Amino acid sequence: MERRLERIHGALSELIGWHQPAAMALEDLYFGKNVHSAMAVGRASGAAMLAAAQGGVRCFTYTPQAIKKAVCGSGAAGKDQVQRMVGTLLGLPEPPTPDHAADALAVAICHGGGTAHQAAVESASRLPAEAGLAG
Repeated sequence: MERRLERIHGALSELIGWHQPAAMALEDLYFGKNVHSAMAVGRASGAAMLAAAQGGVRCFTYTPQAIKKAVCGSGAAGKDQVQRMVGTLLGLPEPPTPDHAADALAVAICHGGGTAHQAAVESASRLPAEAGLAG
């Protein structure tokens, strides 16, 4: 496990160095029936967050329901519906596969929608009072 986490951390650190992203978005850990899998995912998320922190990149996390709602309009959407909507939203000729790729793109779509709204609100709050928009 420690070698796998080292590889995850190293690869993400390298990608962060190359691309210098402004943010990293992750899906919150979902505790299902398999505790062993949940622990492995939690450890990998921790390695990703550490790489982001060391690279000066802000991390954002979203629940699976929030991601599904952002992409499909319903927090109860199934994996196949998420795949189809991600493909549609991104103008892809067919839904992305495997489903993990669609999930990653769905997280990015969720974050992009949220940060665009947040940036608009922050921008509006910085407008001068004479614009009639300051509170």
